[in-house]
Amino acid sequence: MKIVIDLPPVSKQRPHFSNGHAYTPQKTRDYENAVKLIAKTKIKEPLKGAVSMRIDFYMPIPESWPVAKKGKAISGELRPTVKSDIDNLCKAIMDGLNGVAYEDDKQVVDLETHKYYGKPRTEIWLQKTVSI
Repeated sequence: MKIVIDLPPVSKQRPHFSNGHAYTPQKTRDYENAVKLIAKTKIKEPLKGAVSMRIDFYMPIPESWPVAKKGKAISGELRPTVKSDIDNLCKAIMDGLNGVAYEDDKQVVDLETHKYYGKPRTEIWLQKTVSI
């Protein structure tokens, strides 16, 4: 199944601490909740067992770039090597899909992920992994 999150990708932020308690920053909570809501429109029930996942992140092209550089970004010749870290982007998506796409993200046994430039969004493909 394919899910498209038509929002700019957001990385999972480190927990903040207040009065001895850890909490997830609001920006991360808002993004994970948006992922959950969008996924619920596509998924009837969580996958059981092992899951394979592919995530493609499309990062915004900086407006300040010259036309030639923007062209290289659009063609895929130039790929994002700046923030956000790909592992933190994945964490926000995977945590947002908990309880909706799968029962828990520990079920993900295969993960393929990429960062590109383009219209900001995240494309996710999920499938149940067949065990041999």
